Amino acid sequence: MSTNVLRTPDGWWAVRDGRAVRVDTEAVTTAELLADRDAVREAAASGERGTPVADLVVLPPVTTPCRVVAQMVNYRSHAKDSGFTGDIPPTFFRKASGSVSGPHEAIVRPAHVNFLDYEVELGLVMGATLPVGTVVEEEDLPSYVAGLVLTNDVSARDVQLTKTQFYESKSYPTFTPTGPYLALLEPEDFDRLIDLRLRLSVNGVTRQDRTLADMIVRPAQALTVLARFQTLDPGDLLLTGTPGGTALKAPPKPVEKIAALLPPALKWKAFFNGQAKNPRYLRDGDLVTASIATPDGRIDLGEQRTAVADAT
Repeated sequence: MSTNVLRTPDGWWAVRDGRAVRVDTEAVTTAELLADRDAVREAAASGERGTPVADLVVLPPVTTPCRVVAQMVNYRSHAKDSGFTGDIPPTFFRKASGSVSGPHEAIVRPAHVNFLDYEVELGLVMGATLPVGTVVEEEDLPSYVAGLVLTNDVSARDVQLTKTQFYESKSYPTFTPTGPYLALLEPEDFDRLIDLRLRLSVNGVTRQDRTLADMIVRPAQALTVLARFQTLDPGDLLLTGTPGGTALKAPPKPVEKIAALLPPALKWKAFFNGQAKNPRYLRDGDLVTASIATPDGRIDLGEQRTAVADAT
């Protein structure tokens, strides 16, 4: 069964039944903790009563600097929302690791960003080096992936679309809320990945709700494609795409065809004038709640509660 781990300013903790037991380790980084799994197992199996999780200040369980890689359009529902038809090849982009923030830390909207969007995503945390050229089969996943985290791939859509710039639009500080838990998996847990359900709500209203059955490119295939050109190391993070339900959606086909005839400046002005009427984009004071878990709770990555705040 998976073991949930928390990171706080005081170190690492194994979590059981809402209480946390300190892990006896000198590990500072996520990679160092993954090399000391015996200490995590000892803490999880101890008879200590521990500390209520609610009393702890929780940090992201993925330490930085690290590689943060993300998949683009990897759920069928998101592809439909985005106007894609036919086969969608696996596509990746990078995020700055400085965007990683805690699970209850505010998402800060930069002053120049008007269309701030959310994307709940399952994060894979690497436990071993994935060299270039590696072919990963389903049965190989436990050899490379140590655990899972809940993430939110926050996106500045006006930057992303006008500049076709994923790196900038998704890399501002606080644009990758991560955690609370790092769920360290046992080999048998990987068979349950398909049952994981991703949920995200804004101010209590559900926006996204899908299982991994909606995923287009599963983790083993994604790692194989990524390994054609990219090495990953222990502690690195791969975000595996988001389901449908984001604020941004493709315009209707007739509108898209008309817009294609306009000069770029007029096209984007018309598009964003329309988007300004969309109430789903995040605003100052909004509360984003996200979770990922199997129905039986065997794998439960916890819950994020992140407020949205305008930059000061």
